[in-house]
Amino acid sequence: MTRQGRALAIIGAGVVILGTMAAAFAWGGYRVNFTPSYPLGLWQIETLDRPVAVGDRVFICPPSGPAVDLARERFYLPRGLCPAGTAPLIKTVVALAGQSIRVENQVIIDDVPLAASTVYAQDAEGRPMKPWSGGIVPEGELFLHSDFVGSYDSRYFGPIPADGILGLAREVLTFAP
Repeated sequence: MTRQGRALAIIGAGVVILGTMAAAFAWGGYRVNFTPSYPLGLWQIETLDRPVAVGDRVFICPPSGPAVDLARERFYLPRGLCPAGTAPLIKTVVALAGQSIRVENQVIIDDVPLAASTVYAQDAEGRPMKPWSGGIVPEGELFLHSDFVGSYDSRYFGPIPADGILGLAREVLTFAP
């Protein structure tokens, strides 16, 4: 085989590999998590064929609005294909419609403090953070959380529509730095 032939074979193999990976991501529901809110690495979106429940870890697209605009501006959320222009979030559902949320120094759900939910007045770069004001989770919405200390979650943006759920988030090949 000539040098040019070998080069074309290598390029062809690369195209096949990249095409296979793209198909796995498109049809297999795979996503790569680069944010520290959950372990880094490969995740899969699994079909949610039942009502969402407290404790479910989900992929969800946040709605457009000031909180998402701020998150994109400050690079809290990566750009992606959700309608608001972000990548899907991986978060844990901690409260459902009708539950009472107080956001003080930490999140309190139905008078029970939520573990690892400290609320900060500033982000890691010293910029002001405005927590959500609290209240009752509206019908059709969810309150989301991550144990990661710097997570941008419902502590700051409040409940979001449950219809943004893409599915359950399942770790495939991940690691915690």
